[in-house]
Amino acid sequence: MSFKQESKRGLQVAALTETALLIAIAYALSFIQPLKMPLGGAVTPFSMLPVMLAGIRNGKTYGLIGAFAYGGLQMLQGLWPTPANTALSFAVMIMLDYVLAFGVLGVSSFFPRTNKGFLTAVPVCAGLRFLCHYVSGLVIWGSAIEGMPAALYSLLYNGAYMLADTAICMAVALVLVRSKVLFYGLDKRRVRI
Repeated sequence: MSFKQESKRGLQVAALTETALLIAIAYALSFIQPLKMPLGGAVTPFSMLPVMLAGIRNGKTYGLIGAFAYGGLQMLQGLWPTPANTALSFAVMIMLDYVLAFGVLGVSSFFPRTNKGFLTAVPVCAGLRFLCHYVSGLVIWGSAIEGMPAALYSLLYNGAYMLADTAICMAVALVLVRSKVLFYGLDKRRVRI
């Protein structure tokens, strides 16, 4: 193996290791839930941020794989009983509330590796996650509340915790940007696969 191949492999191992650590931190933070919603969802202390950070620091491959892995961990953490009465509606709920909702956090890897790129990625990724939960609320959970239109119910329910979660993530992201640690130690040669 040539020096160039060894160097590239070392950078890939570093990116994989960092992604795994950031996903583990996100998962640990997701257990801290000062506000837990009755049918799933919670406000956490910036648990989405490490997933987005993995994407923007380590590129598309590591960012998307890490985000989808985080979605799987979230499903293990607490799959809520659902009003889905068919296997298809249950599968749609899994896709929307877990696979896609947390997978979109990896979209941060498509933003420029800059402070501005990161500060743009945070609300965009959080907004995409909200959209997944909102559609799930329309399709699956909307029937859970009688007397309220499903669109309004999903907007209010999912908006309540997602808005708070996003605000916390933005506040911490601003602190990271101002402290100049966001891209600290990031090798300029790191492979963005």
